[in-house]
Amino acid sequence: MLYELARPWLFRLDAERAHEEVSGLMALLAELPGAAAVAARMAGPSRPSLERVVFGLRFPNPVGLAAGFDKDGRLVPILPALGFGFLEIGSVTLEPQPGNPRPRLFRVPESRALINRLGFNSEGAAAVARRLASRPRPPIPLGINLGLNKGTAPEEAPQAYAGTFRILAAHGDYFVVNVSSPNTPGLRALQSVKNLAAILEAVQEANGMKKPVLVKLAPDLADEDFAAAIETAERLAQGLVVANTTIGREDVDAKWSVEAGGLSGAPLKARATELARKARAKTKLPIIGVGGIENAEDARERLAAGADLVQLYTGLVYGGPGTVRRILGGLP
Repeated sequence: MLYELARPWLFRLDAERAHEEVSGLMALLAELPGAAAVAARMAGPSRPSLERVVFGLRFPNPVGLAAGFDKDGRLVPILPALGFGFLEIGSVTLEPQPGNPRPRLFRVPESRALINRLGFNSEGAAAVARRLASRPRPPIPLGINLGLNKGTAPEEAPQAYAGTFRILAAHGDYFVVNVSSPNTPGLRALQSVKNLAAILEAVQEANGMKKPVLVKLAPDLADEDFAAAIETAERLAQGLVVANTTIGREDVDAKWSVEAGGLSGAPLKARATELARKARAKTKLPIIGVGGIENAEDARERLAAGADLVQLYTGLVYGGPGTVRRILGGLP
């Protein structure tokens, strides 16, 4: 109810400014002594029927926060209070970088969508590692999404991803190699078999702790490229995240076609569900389904399509902090 009252004011602000206001307040709460313990109590006990064991980790429920909401891990102590079964922070880059110029985040309210061209704005791996080390581990699994600094040459990408992983390895329960953001020039070319294999080999060579490593794929890949990326992941990774934002503009007003960036939210729902189904037909690897999930029906549909877990971000923006609990209430 409080969010319904606050949302009109927040939606009058620039989308990124609104996110900063909300996350800033949450970050203040996260700094309070005992915040993690309070968050765990607020989340309450999980229904045993919702528990999952995926890539060797126990998830109290299958609904997680997608990367992008908490890029630098500032909100990890407080986010479990919203009912999430797991969190994914990032994308985190090896070196700090500011990302793309503002404005770079846009609401598409008539389609319950967002367009972002943030460009991996990140405090950098060392700063994020220090922050995570200074706080108690969250009571739910923590994933860390690995990005790539703008301007990193393709031949340098494997060691850049591996270097980021090394710095953060002790602090995450699983890791996601993000080669599918549309907002870093040349990044999506790293989904090709040769490039993706080199990146995963470098990360796994650094993976002495044997943490699960997943690959996040774009929804815009041709079918043969999608299948090839899955085959590469089967050899060198422990799971998939399907799918990232899209450069397509189907199901949104034509005026948004001139706004560069990745589209997320409701317009991506059908494509992301289709890709989860296609991925499940091709592999037994665990799949995290993301894209357009905003209610229990969406989550059930994605799980039925073959996802083992689901994530949301845009649905949280439009539905507010009660979204996760509403979804959980509608799951069997």
